[in-house]
Amino acid sequence: MYYAVILAGGSGTRLWPLSRRNRSKQSLKLVGERTMFQHAVDRLAPLFPPEQIYVVTREDQSALLSSQVPELPIANIIGEPIGRGTAPAIGLAAIHLQKKDPEATMAVLTADHYITGIEQFRRALETANSAAKDGHLVTLGIKPASPSTGFGYVQQGECLGRVNDFPIFRVEHFIEKPALETARQMVASGEYSWNSGMFVWRVDRILDEFQNQMPDLYARLMEVEAALGRADERAIFFRAWDTIAEQTIDYGVMEHAADVVVIPVDMGWTDVGNWASLAELYSPNQEGNIFIGPHTEIDTHHSFVFGGKRLVATIGVQDIVIVDSEDALLVCAKTREQEVRDIVERLKTNGDSQWL
Repeated sequence: MYYAVILAGGSGTRLWPLSRRNRSKQSLKLVGERTMFQHAVDRLAPLFPPEQIYVVTREDQSALLSSQVPELPIANIIGEPIGRGTAPAIGLAAIHLQKKDPEATMAVLTADHYITGIEQFRRALETANSAAKDGHLVTLGIKPASPSTGFGYVQQGECLGRVNDFPIFRVEHFIEKPALETARQMVASGEYSWNSGMFVWRVDRILDEFQNQMPDLYARLMEVEAALGRADERAIFFRAWDTIAEQTIDYGVMEHAADVVVIPVDMGWTDVGNWASLAELYSPNQEGNIFIGPHTEIDTHHSFVFGGKRLVATIGVQDIVIVDSEDALLVCAKTREQEVRDIVERLKTNGDSQWL
């Protein structure tokens, strides 16, 4: 059977001050009247009924996410005691699925993506399922809209055929975030996709890769799997997770895995990781401004304001980001919005936990 696994454990520090420890970015209404997590679940219908959707998140976020999508079985929401990166999170979901259905195929998705081409997305997942059943490890690539330096890239090799009008390419290389000129050359060649971080594979295939490439993680996963359903499950899980090293699935598995393929997809995809990427989802006015929430302005240009209940007024400013929350206000030059996470780190260092 085909299952979807939504990774929803990101801290979202670059979306401070809205994203906090007790309300992470996936639980926020950043686009429209649905939260990012609700959008992630919504676009899976009708491919995946609720009982075939699993979620991996931080344990302290499990109840909040469950309340937002109550139709998901509580048992399908897996809470990590501490985030250890995408590789352990995916392994954790894989052992739960193996316990339930040893022949399962899993689609690994995330709660911080926004997708406008939902039908194309669903067709790509169907295509990826077909390729995964043949034993491939499948990554969904995004057709580059620009020579971005903010994403990793996947180099397409031999075309193995087409399914549902999607070409399937053997992966030659994964490339980390490149310099601008390199990105321009890669996009111009037509041989590269952005690495979306979305994957599809059989559960047995990915667990084999963990065993071969990350044996320490695999050993801990087997300890946890053996305890599933037992009275000491929680104690063994927490003890194992305390010893696991943090690692991404890209570094830990994909860069050296056998039989990896990529399916390039054009589906209106945005990785909502910071205020700049969120702004891309809104249309600016004649002055280049985007205002969310109550506002008034005089002589304001090329600015992004995400307000709350209070009126935000701006006079004589340009190229700034303003984010207003109940207890914290961010004012930032657009050119420096990547440094928002540094503010979060400074708050941690100073012990100002009330704003984290």
